[in-house]
Amino acid sequence: MKSMTAYGRGECVKDDRRFVVELKSVNNRYRDIIMRIPRSLQTMEDEMRSQVGKRIKRGRIEVFIQVERNGGEEEYTLELNAPLVKAYMGILKRLAEEFGLEQRLTAESLIQMKDVILMKPQEVDADSIRPCLHEAMGGALDSYEAMRLTEGEAIELDLQSRLCQIEEHLEEIERIASQTHEEHWKRLKEKIKRISEDIEIDENRLLQEVALLAERADITEEIVRARSHLDQFRTYMKAEDAIGRRLDFLIQEMNREVNTMSSKSSEASISMRTVEIKSELEKIREQIQNIE
Repeated sequence: MKSMTAYGRGECVKDDRRFVVELKSVNNRYRDIIMRIPRSLQTMEDEMRSQVGKRIKRGRIEVFIQVERNGGEEEYTLELNAPLVKAYMGILKRLAEEFGLEQRLTAESLIQMKDVILMKPQEVDADSIRPCLHEAMGGALDSYEAMRLTEGEAIELDLQSRLCQIEEHLEEIERIASQTHEEHWKRLKEKIKRISEDIEIDENRLLQEVALLAERADITEEIVRARSHLDQFRTYMKAEDAIGRRLDFLIQEMNREVNTMSSKSSEASISMRTVEIKSELEKIREQIQNIE
């Protein structure tokens, strides 16, 4: 079982460059990979995204890739955008001529205009840095995976504890239901006889109707299905795959069975147990929102 919330970091040094990759994620219904990558490495974005996608199935994952050189940030080359400067100069000249304005322009004010100075990161040879970048990404994914597994184990322990509590409630509901079934049958027969005291009725038909009403109040089938869902839940918890959605579906099914038990039964003690089960199911549902 893996959590969708985790952090990982990896790095690799190639010549005078250090490649640093950081991953962090939060829960999400689908997989959403967001890449924060330097311009000089943008040609490799798709393969980096693919490397992440092979290891992570669900979640909102932010990937940060940095390139450091000689202990500092990656070097940039500054270039003057000469065509844009000429266009600015033409506009200023026209303003001065048409509106009688003084044409005062310094280099300092000019470089503050948008896109006059272009920053270009130094180009890198993709083929030469590819192995090192993949190694950094692999290290980040490994540490990220370790954290996910650690958190997943903690979630699994909590879920196992809650499943055991639900199982205990189901056992108690089954015990109460079996004890009250005969009593319910007798009370129902007596009530019908009392109501139809002065009416001649067919005894066999009466027994059939009483049996039908008793069957409608029987919750054995719901208990069996709820236990089956618990078994499936435990089976999925052991699967080495993205299981969050399947667990969420099973929780919905268990809720449906418990609601049916509650509506069928007239016993206060059973109703109290179903409330406790629904409380545990809601806590489980909150937990599995963070499971891949």
